[in-house]
Amino acid sequence: MNYKKTGTSLPSPEKDHLQLGYMRLSDSAPLILSKELGLFSKYGLTVELHREVSWANIRDKVIAGAFDACQMLAPMPLITTLGAAGIRAPIITGLALSLNGNGITLSLPLWEQISQSKNDSESQSSQHLSSDYAVIPHFGQLKKNQQITLATVHQFSTHTLLLRMWLKAGGIDPDRDIKIIVLPPEQMVDSLAQGVIDGFCVGEPWNSIAVNYGVGILATSGFQVWHNAPEKVLGVLESWHTRHPATHLRLRLALMETCQWLSDMDNRENAINIISRKEYLDLPDHYLRPSLTGKISYNRAQNAQEFSNFHVFSKYNAGFPWRSQAEVILRECKPLIGKILEQNKISSLSQQCFRTDLYREAARYLNIPSPTQDYKPENTHSQPYTLSNEIELGSDLMMSPLIHDTSTH
Repeated sequence: MNYKKTGTSLPSPEKDHLQLGYMRLSDSAPLILSKELGLFSKYGLTVELHREVSWANIRDKVIAGAFDACQMLAPMPLITTLGAAGIRAPIITGLALSLNGNGITLSLPLWEQISQSKNDSESQSSQHLSSDYAVIPHFGQLKKNQQITLATVHQFSTHTLLLRMWLKAGGIDPDRDIKIIVLPPEQMVDSLAQGVIDGFCVGEPWNSIAVNYGVGILATSGFQVWHNAPEKVLGVLESWHTRHPATHLRLRLALMETCQWLSDMDNRENAINIISRKEYLDLPDHYLRPSLTGKISYNRAQNAQEFSNFHVFSKYNAGFPWRSQAEVILRECKPLIGKILEQNKISSLSQQCFRTDLYREAARYLNIPSPTQDYKPENTHSQPYTLSNEIELGSDLMMSPLIHDTSTH
C-alpha cells in the first residue's frame, strides 16, 4: 500500500501519552500490534495498554477519564450516548477495528438434544462451517419446563444481537423461551463446563477454547448469522475528541496501518506470537491460532474448516463506520431498550456516534480510498461486491426470523 509521507503534514498532538483499554480477545490485535510494531511511536504517541475483564469496566473508565480511548463493542457508542445501559455519555467512533470474530457455542448435552438424530447432527456439523449460512436452532425436542440459559458478553453487544437473531430464526423467542445472562468473556468456558450456562455467544478465542477442552460445540459463527457485522470500534468521548483532534487522528492512523498489516494472512503467525505473550492476552498460541489463521474447529473430534474471513481487520473497507450499520444496530436493540425509537432518533444517533468524516480524514492522510457515502444497502448482498472502482465491500446478509418483535414496531 502506498502510504503518504505524513511527517510535518500532520498537526501536532495535543497529548502524546495515552492510556488505552482492551479486552482479552483475539481481535484486540490491532491495539497490541500498533504498540509492538512501532506504529504508535511512528505517529508520535506513547501508549500504555490496559487489559480489562469486562466491557462495562472499559466503558466506565473511558467515561471517567482513566482511559483516553479503548477497544469498544460496536453498539456501545450508540447505546451509551442514548443512555440506555444505565449511564449516559456522548461517545463516538471514527474507526471500526474489526468485523466478525464471534461464535455461538453450546454445551454437548444441549447440542445433542437439539439434533434430530445422531446422524443428522453429524451431517449438519460437517457442513455448517463451510457454508455461508448457520445451522438453525431447533429446540422443539427439549424436555417440558427445561430452563435453557445462554450467556452473552454485554446486554447491548453485537453478540446479543447475533444470539437473538439466531434464536428467532429457529422460531425461539429470546425473551420468553430461554434465559439470557451477561458474563465476562473470560468466564464463559468455565461457566459452560460447570453447567451454569448451556451455551454462549462470545468472541474468540473462547469458542475455540471450549471446543479444545471438549466442553462445547461451535454451533455457528457470527458471520453466518450476520455477514461481516461490525464488531469492535475505537471509542472515545466526544468531548475528548473535541479537545484532542490531532491526537485522535494520529491514533486512528496508527491503528489503520496495523489493520492493513493484519489483513495479510502471512502476518498472522507473527501476530499470534506477539499477542499471546504474558503482558497481553497471556494465552497459549494454539488457542489463538484457529480464528486468526482461518482454520476453525466446531468439534474437537472433527477436522478444522477453512474460514479465512472469521476476523476481518481491513478487507472490505472494514474500518469505515457505516451509518447504515449503526441504524441496523439500533433497530435490533429496540426490544432490549424496551421503548420505541423513532427513525429521526435512530438517524441522529447514527450521525452523532458513527463519524464517517473522521475515517475519511485519516484515509486521506494514508492515501487510501474511502466510501463517499455514509449509507449502503444492508441485508442485500450474498457475495462481495464493488461499490465503486476502488471500494470492495463484503456480503451483508442477516438471518431472517421465524418470529418477529411486535411490541416495538
